[in-house]
Amino acid sequence: MSAPIRVLVCDDQMLVRTGLVTIIGAQPDMEVAGECGDGRTGVELARKVRPDVVVMDIRMPVLDGLEATRLLAGVGVPHPAKVLVVTTFNLDEYVYEALRVGASGFLLKDAPPDRLLHGIRTVATGAALLDPDVTRRLVGRYAARIRPAEKTHRDLPLTPRELEVLRLIADGLSNREIAATLVISQETVKTFVSRILTKLQLRDRVQAVVYAYRHGLVA
Repeated sequence: MSAPIRVLVCDDQMLVRTGLVTIIGAQPDMEVAGECGDGRTGVELARKVRPDVVVMDIRMPVLDGLEATRLLAGVGVPHPAKVLVVTTFNLDEYVYEALRVGASGFLLKDAPPDRLLHGIRTVATGAALLDPDVTRRLVGRYAARIRPAEKTHRDLPLTPRELEVLRLIADGLSNREIAATLVISQETVKTFVSRILTKLQLRDRVQAVVYAYRHGLVA
């Protein structure tokens, strides 16, 4: 049997945190590595216990989830953590920034338990979690605030097909959906995604979405 996924839960609302801990702890393939109610403690705990995934709230005292995410997964961090942000979409204005500074994905706080567990398992594998129903609205909402890059899509080191795949990624499509749209195999899609991330020096699909918006590839 493979080792269980070790999860650190950071949320300042005790009721929410207790619910998350209970749900995660009940899974045979997961264990709770720790829990806390503020970002500073979250950073310290993560560095100490080295969890596979950090479930991070955005709005917390002492140090918010945005800064905690940057310290755990931002540029220059030697061993970046996999951070799954949980947020309330209508209230939280920092989700885009959380993705930009290194979060591997996000979920809404009202998501059902099975979606949370799927998200943890997805992020633990090194993949990014993008909810197709929210991605375009969420990133698009803040796209106007992103300073456009000077390069145009003609200057990008991507083939026309790779650009097409990148746009579909930014639309929130899964590999299966991209394969169906372009009438190609999922293995071919995986190859394109890998090439895109390598050429653009991106860590995962979340960063690919942000990149696409910054370069005006998505309206």
